[in-house]
Amino acid sequence: MPLSTPVVVLVALLHVWFLVLEMFLWQQPIGLRTFRMSAQKAADSAVLAANQGLYNGFLAAGLLWGAVAQRIDVQAFFLGCVVVAGVFGAVTVSRRILYVQAAPAALGLGLLALA
Repeated sequence: MPLSTPVVVLVALLHVWFLVLEMFLWQQPIGLRTFRMSAQKAADSAVLAANQGLYNGFLAAGLLWGAVAQRIDVQAFFLGCVVVAGVFGAVTVSRRILYVQAAPAALGLGLLALA
């Protein structure tokens, strides 16, 4: 198993967690704390958050597919998508996203390059 596989799986699991937060816990205390928002803001954006969570689920599915099938091309594609999304989120929403989302995916891409 390449060194990149555990990192790819970790990034996938992070995105499963993002799916759960955005689709199911958005308006709950953990969602409000995580995203630093009021109950009203959460209520107003719940449908958008659920949509975003669904997309995170697609990223997780693609990463897990690539890891299970040991398809480096698939892993690289989905890790690249995560890096782009993480950089965009860091620029437009919060710098924290760079560290939580983009950095682990960039590490995975680096390990894939060494494989």
